[in-house]
Formats: sequence, C-alpha cells, structure tokens
Amino acid sequence: MDALVALTTRVSQGRLQAPAPDGEALERMFQAALRAPDHGALKPWRFLVVEGEGLMRLGEAMADAAVADNPALGQDKLDKARQNPLRAPMVIVAAARVVEHPKVPAVEQLLSAGAAVQNLMLAAHAQGYAAMWRTGDLAYSRRFMDALGLAPDERIVGFIYAGTPTGPAREPLPPVLAEHVRHWPQ
Repeated sequence: MDALVALTTRVSQGRLQAPAPDGEALERMFQAALRAPDHGALKPWRFLVVEGEGLMRLGEAMADAAVADNPALGQDKLDKARQNPLRAPMVIVAAARVVEHPKVPAVEQLLSAGAAVQNLMLAAHAQGYAAMWRTGDLAYSRRFMDALGLAPDERIVGFIYAGTPTGPAREPLPPVLAEHVRHWPQ
C-alpha cells in the first residue's frame, strides 16, 4: 500500500479476529515503529507482544491489578478487565522508558513512543491488518506495570489490539483542514 494511502485511510478498528500479524508482517510493523522520530536516539520504547495463552494471563494480571487498586471494584468490572485482552488475537503493550537527559525532556520521550505506536499501527494497516489503540485505568496502574515486568522508569502508553478486521473499515470522516491548520503570520 502506498504510504499516503495508508496515512489517509487508517482508522481504528475494534472488531478483530485471527489471524494476527505474525512472522514477516509483525517484523515489518516493529521495523516501522523503530523508525519513529527519536531526539537523542534514546529509543524510549518497548513492546510486549501477547497472544495465545498469554492473553488469558494478561487478563488475569489486569483483573488482579484492578481489584488490588480498587478493592470495592464490582464483579462486572472485574470480569471486564479479565476479558479485555480477548477482544483481539494479539495485544501489544507499548511502554515508554523515560530517562533523565539534559537535552531530551520526558515529554519528547513520550511523544517519541507515541510516534512509534502510530508507525506500528500504520504498518499493520498497510499490510491488511487492523489495530485499535486503547488505554484505560490499568495503563496507569503501577501494580499492573510491575506485574508485566516493566521497570520503574517505564510506563504504559497503550494497549494495541491487533488482528484481521471482521468487516470493512468504517469510512473516515473527511478532514476539515481549515479547522486545524493555518499559516502564520497571516
């Protein structure tokens, strides 16, 4: 797929089924992610690929952290946390590793990790797969991050649900550039 077509037609798709990207397709997605803008060449990102039985384990870790962070959590929300990873055949946990740096502030490192995720999702789309970037409370739970083995200087920037779309993508809304772009000075 042409790069401009990929950039202008990608939409988030939450209804995903097997197969998930694998082998060469998955490798291309990560190669694209690693080309994100990266001031200081810090590579401030890490990706955890979860599929198969790992999705059940991820759901259990989500439920455990959710109830530990909020003991009054209702059974319906606990069940939802447990089932969340099963919405797709693959979940990629994207994390940013923010380090002290004299020339690269934390915000730039987080933006770089976000750009890596966007590249990853565009590469999935360009190869006929689809993805949905989600967060939620557990993305900010230190208890959950610890359960995943993330270091204290790492934080989750998103859960990327990836797979094959179950149907055609919704038609993206036509952009209204004038609402978002202007020339300066006028």
